[in-house]
Amino acid sequence: MNGITNRLRARVHRDFPVPEVAEEVLRLVYAAAEDERVQAAIVLSASGDLSGIRSGAGLALIDWRDVLVNGGLANESWNAVLQAELGL
Repeated sequence: MNGITNRLRARVHRDFPVPEVAEEVLRLVYAAAEDERVQAAIVLSASGDLSGIRSGAGLALIDWRDVLVNGGLANESWNAVLQAELGL
């Protein structure tokens, strides 16, 4: 699936080790946002919970800024947080 970075894909598979669930997460995240920062915020705020992914993806369609806040990626240090969570 294009539109999801390798590092975010790796994080999804780490947080959701069941392959079918990970693929569902990737589909939901991709459908909700094209930007890695917003996609990552959905994943980070879910903390490995599929219902959290669904909630975050739905929220991203309404107001992506709220997703950034929930995922800890809304402030000036968002890039450092993203790198710490996903790697380079």
